[in-house]
Amino acid sequence: MNALEVRGLVKRFGGLTATDHLDLEVRTGELHAVIGPNGAGKTTLINQLSGELFPDEGTIRFNDVDVTAQPIDRRARLGIARSYQITSVFNEFTALQNVMLAVQGESGRSFGFWEPVARQRELIEPAQALLERVGLASSAQTPVSAMAHGARRQLELAMTLALKPKVMLLDEPMAGMSHHESEGMVALLKKLKGAYSVVLVEHDMDAVFALADRITVVVYGKPIACGTADEIRSNREVRVAYLGDQEEAT
Repeated sequence: MNALEVRGLVKRFGGLTATDHLDLEVRTGELHAVIGPNGAGKTTLINQLSGELFPDEGTIRFNDVDVTAQPIDRRARLGIARSYQITSVFNEFTALQNVMLAVQGESGRSFGFWEPVARQRELIEPAQALLERVGLASSAQTPVSAMAHGARRQLELAMTLALKPKVMLLDEPMAGMSHHESEGMVALLKKLKGAYSVVLVEHDMDAVFALADRITVVVYGKPIACGTADEIRSNREVRVAYLGDQEEAT
């Protein structure tokens, strides 16, 4: 069964067609990468999947429910979460406090955030478990302002997981990371594979080929290929259009 099914998606900005009759299928439990050169329309696609933009044409179905016209908050409640949708990130708060806020937001319940610790157990315990899951258990009491870039991205992922998503939309999670930090994020995403359906937009090809079950290549808003890492590596059109194989172009 497909977790996400996109058919004929079109998004125009004036005379620019950013998404051009795009089809995409993301299977349940699959990590599906979307790659392409700068300006290919990848982030515009993610924006339409999350509900930040509405398409001019086409449909988006989530677990066989048409969500094309559903707003971002409705999609989040259904189970589509984009990592940076978390807006309540406070640099002066600790990692634990930030994840507690995300847990509280998902629950829809009202908690007295500054109540004694014993009365915050419903927030603390799941927040600690999420920090442990993303490898930040030892940083629970660290203020976000003191965290390295890679650790902040791990925290962002913990807060996304607090929303209990069925589909996660990750737009360049390795951006700005050192090689060591990228390796850590790849290891973390490998652990999460299968538990969630993931749409990953990423320029780090080593990460994409290490993680993706399938890859869709987008150029000028159109998908030109979809397949496994090996299939994409050996695709002549992909090598010419994106991977930079000049010999193929001659």
